[in-house]
Amino acid sequence: MTARERRQVASDAGLSKRRVAVEAVRLADREGVDGLSMRRLAGVLGVGTMSLYHYVASKDELLDAMIDIVFEEIELPPQDTDWQSAMRQRSVSAREVLARHRWANGPMVSRTSPGPANLRHHEAVTACLRRAGFSVLMATHANWLLDSLVYGYALQEASLPFDTAAELADMTEDVFLPQLPADEFPYLNESAAALVAAGYDPSEEFIFGLNLLLAALESLRTSA
Repeated sequence: MTARERRQVASDAGLSKRRVAVEAVRLADREGVDGLSMRRLAGVLGVGTMSLYHYVASKDELLDAMIDIVFEEIELPPQDTDWQSAMRQRSVSAREVLARHRWANGPMVSRTSPGPANLRHHEAVTACLRRAGFSVLMATHANWLLDSLVYGYALQEASLPFDTAAELADMTEDVFLPQLPADEFPYLNESAAALVAAGYDPSEEFIFGLNLLLAALESLRTSA
C-alpha cells in the first residue's frame, strides 16, 4: 500500500493522532501498557496497522501522546488562591488521575519528548512556586518532594491488596491478626486491632503527608 493509500484509509476511518492516543489510553487502562501494541490498537480501532503510522511514527511517539492526554486531566494550580491551597489542589488531582491511569506512573516522569500539556503543567507548577517566593532552587526542591509524594503514594496505592477501608478491616481481622500473636508481636497486634476498631482508612494518609510537606516547605519559602 502506498503512502497516499494509507492516508486515504486513515481518513476514511476518521482517525487523528488524538483519537489514536485516546483509544490507546483506554486500552492501557483496561489491559496495561506492557500489552499495548500497534497491531492491538489497530484492531480496536478497526483499521489496518499501517494506518496508525500516518499519525504516530513509533510506539514511543504514541506513548508521548498518551502521557500528554493524562497530563491534560490534572488540574493546574489555580492562581486565585495561596500557594499551599493551589499545590494541594494540583497534587490531589494528580493522585486521582494516576489512580485512573495506573500504567502511567512510570512513563509520566520518563518521557524525553514532553507534549504541550506536559509542558503547561510543569510551567504552571513552577510559576506557582516562584510567585509564592521560592527561589529557583527551592522551587525545584519543592517540586521534587511533592512529585515524590504523589507518584510514590500512587505506586503504593496501586500495589495494595485491598481497595477500601472495609476490605482492609476484613483482611486485618481474617489474615493479618492471626499472624500477629500478642505475645510475640505486641505492638503490631495492638496497632492492627486499634486501627480496625477506629475504622482506619489508609487513603487519608496522602492528605496527611501532603499537609505535613506543605507546612514544612512554607518555612523555606523565602530562603535563599
